[in-house]
Amino acid sequence: MIPAELPDGIQIPPDFHARAGAGFHLRFADGAPDRVEIVSEPQNDARAQCHFGIFDSLASQRFDHAVCNEAVVRRGAQTLGDELETIQKSREIFERPEARNFLRGKRGVEQPNRLTVDSALQMEMKLGQGHIIEVPMNAAELEAIVGGYHGDAFSVLGPHPVDVERGKDVERGKDVERGRSSWEVRAFLPQARSAFFVAGGVSTAMEKLHREGFFVVALKREPGAYQFRIEDYHGGEHLLEDPYRFGTIVTDFDLHLHAEGNLREAWNVFGSHLTTRDGVAGARFAVWAPNALLVTVVGEFNDWDPRRHPMRLRTAGVWEVFLPGVKDSDSYKYFLKSRELGYQVFKADPYARRTEVPPKSASVVSDLSGYVWNDSGWMERRAVAKILREPVSIYEMHLESWMRGPAGEPLTYAQMAVKLVEYVKRMGYTHVELMPIQEYPYSGSWGYQVTGYFAPTARFGKPEDFMHLVDAFHQAGIGVLIDWVPAHFPKDAHGLAWFDGTALYEHSNPMQGEHKEWGTLIFNFGRNEVREFLIASALFWLKQYHIDGLRVDAVAAMLYLDYERKAGEWIPNRFGGRENLEAIEFLRRFNELVHEVPGAVSIAEESTSFTGVSRPVYLNGLGFTMKWNMGWMHDMLDYFAVDPVNRKYYHNKITFSMMYAFSENFVLPISHDEIVYGKRSLLSKMPGDQWQKFANVRAFLSYMYTHPGKKLLFMGNDIGDYNEWDHNSSVPWRLLQYPVHAGLQLFVRELNRVYREEPALHQVDFEYSGFDWIDFSDVEKSIISFMRRAEAPGDDLIVACNFTPVPRTNYGIGVPEEGFYREILNSDAAMFGGSNMGNSGGVNAELVQKHRHPCSISIVLPPLGVVVFKRRS
Repeated sequence: MIPAELPDGIQIPPDFHARAGAGFHLRFADGAPDRVEIVSEPQNDARAQCHFGIFDSLASQRFDHAVCNEAVVRRGAQTLGDELETIQKSREIFERPEARNFLRGKRGVEQPNRLTVDSALQMEMKLGQGHIIEVPMNAAELEAIVGGYHGDAFSVLGPHPVDVERGKDVERGKDVERGRSSWEVRAFLPQARSAFFVAGGVSTAMEKLHREGFFVVALKREPGAYQFRIEDYHGGEHLLEDPYRFGTIVTDFDLHLHAEGNLREAWNVFGSHLTTRDGVAGARFAVWAPNALLVTVVGEFNDWDPRRHPMRLRTAGVWEVFLPGVKDSDSYKYFLKSRELGYQVFKADPYARRTEVPPKSASVVSDLSGYVWNDSGWMERRAVAKILREPVSIYEMHLESWMRGPAGEPLTYAQMAVKLVEYVKRMGYTHVELMPIQEYPYSGSWGYQVTGYFAPTARFGKPEDFMHLVDAFHQAGIGVLIDWVPAHFPKDAHGLAWFDGTALYEHSNPMQGEHKEWGTLIFNFGRNEVREFLIASALFWLKQYHIDGLRVDAVAAMLYLDYERKAGEWIPNRFGGRENLEAIEFLRRFNELVHEVPGAVSIAEESTSFTGVSRPVYLNGLGFTMKWNMGWMHDMLDYFAVDPVNRKYYHNKITFSMMYAFSENFVLPISHDEIVYGKRSLLSKMPGDQWQKFANVRAFLSYMYTHPGKKLLFMGNDIGDYNEWDHNSSVPWRLLQYPVHAGLQLFVRELNRVYREEPALHQVDFEYSGFDWIDFSDVEKSIISFMRRAEAPGDDLIVACNFTPVPRTNYGIGVPEEGFYREILNSDAAMFGGSNMGNSGGVNAELVQKHRHPCSISIVLPPLGVVVFKRRS
């Protein structure tokens, strides 16, 4: 089989007032083969449809006879059906070959009777050793090049062999020598008044065949390396490389993996990459657009002219080109013409690793290989760490609104590498979670409507600056998590939506492909290339930016086909159910590959009762490392919003979580979602006067930090922000001038210290053996007490919580052993803004049975307070 990128019949558009027949010559250097099969591939059909209006093109041609040496086969635009004229020099053919839509001509004789055009150029296609196809290009194709609608520019531009005959060349009107082989180099240079072909120090003037800037030069032999020297219309001179003299870029194996959806590190193939080819520096580009008739690269380097740099179409719908002279920081986009409804659009690069600062939307060429990481120690420790048995206290934050400069501007990545890192370290958090930093066009989306899945937002600096921020966190001993959004994407014109004129990344049916509540589109998880794109994005952040984990947003929206949809607004799966089976398989594969990265974690924001979210894939789970405990969060916030006098009627809300606390690997989140859209800030949710509000917050956080599960706290909650979070402003740091706010901040810092240092609070978070109720039955007083157990018995803790403003003295609690129980945390301490009621540093246990334990302690329970004790060994 010989794949041929040829027009499958030509019909000149009416405005050219001409009829044409396309031909090709088969030249055999080593003798004719016994069989030749030429098969038209889908992209060639697209080319014919785009440029010549052919919709029912030839599927294949077979020559089942021995083809004569230098046979000439001509194919016409008119269908001949079963009629076939065969002329063969050496012998008569008795069995006619299978063929349609082609006309046979005599050896060595041109038949221009249906070729009424201004000029004929030559296109060539190498078939193998010594075999070349040459196709005359008529004026229609020349016009397609200069008009910017030719889908196969590589078959026209660049160097091409030409066979000429003695006598008059009908198309050029020149005398040529019979039987002489030559080459032509063709270039489209609309910026050039004149052009010269430069090779080996010799400059040859090029002939201008079209007023728009189509130049040709005839050569006696195949050219090697060469350049163009042009004079522009302003009198300037420039020396240019020819993009169309370079070969293919993406390997066939990568194209095969891409079609399968198994090109895991697809960012190394797609997008823009600075490189050197044949000693020429430039950038290579590749993009997936299978339904495009034409894709070109436009940018600063070509005056944003969509005609100048059309790409080459490969298999699997991949377009590629190498553009010499493109430099780091050059802006660019792709211009696409679709075969659908005349759709054409400028698109940002889906795989771009850098973007312009919004509201600008172009992609930017970026080389990330130059950054030198200094976090090898952190990466080595992470690879062997067991995060489920280690402290995880996450500071969730929004970069744009964490802190503002004097003029109200957000901090840069470089500034955050100092101020943010210092704050998180000083507060004792183990991890920071950044709300989406992948490029997003609208700040009001908080980053959750992503257009750049491989680019950190340019609002705060360059990609290398973000690397520096991550590096700084790691050197300070702090892990970095980022929010990642594979559930949906926005409809912005420069983004993924309707990328090549079809529903490429999304579903075409709105009942599957549109999230109406959010005004976004849903990824088509059943498509190989889409799954590959998303998984490559996840692995990119883990490998290229040393991100320690991904918090996957809106998992519930992915799992269910009827999420936020009414009856009749969704399509069941193949079994008639509501589960999105394709998304489930995607998430499982995603988690398998994420966990192949040493020490990397994945966390699900999942709000339903879907089972096995944080269970391994081999146990039929989704494979996440951890899952947000949304049930605990809602119950706790509901409970603390109630006036303490009525809390006894809601006692089950603070105890029910232990019924399911170990069914998943839970993170206890107080996230940004709970302090926006009228939900009020954490402090404002609390009842009572100012003192009681702050005491309630301290009690709430104390129970959160002593409850099984990892911890997450959104910025501003640790200083007592009265207002809801506003992405257009900053955390109100001015509040820290007031002792009550400074006291709360100090308390959170102390909580983090105790949490990190006490194994009982983090070692056994996800097993029943790590928790034991002492007493949860004191409903009237709204008091609970429990033990947190560590792997070593001597590290166990006793926790007692009083959720009313009534202090309790001589309150008895059962403990397992005699001895002195040191008070290691008291939320009511004066330095935190409390009333300073406590136990004078600790209490002695007596051999008095209580709460099923052989011993007991008599303690002071402060109002709206939590106390924690540890037996002195």
